[in-house]
Amino acid sequence: MPEMTFDVRWPDGSTASCYSPSLVMHDHLEVGARYSLAEFVDRTSRALREASERVRARYGMTCTSAMHQEAEIRQTATSFRTGEVEVLRMEPPLPGTDLRGTAGPGGGA
Repeated sequence: MPEMTFDVRWPDGSTASCYSPSLVMHDHLEVGARYSLAEFVDRTSRALREASERVRARYGMTCTSAMHQEAEIRQTATSFRTGEVEVLRMEPPLPGTDLRGTAGPGGGA
């Protein structure tokens, strides 16, 4: 099962590299997009739970790393009253996209 990382910029300008045990994050976030804190937490929580369930289906147990990442995102988000989270990078990108996650030459829309 391919794993991935996604880099984000928090409202205070700090950045973080986050982990997902599956590429499912591509279904919930877009590189370059900005999400309100609440929406970012909601999207990443749903994605990380889905990723953990994919691990359970394949290996018979949930992914504690995904659950830890969800808790870390939630904890970091509580330190801000308002603001947006920007998705800077997702690695690996989806096939047919460049490293920023946008369609490259020959890539689809």
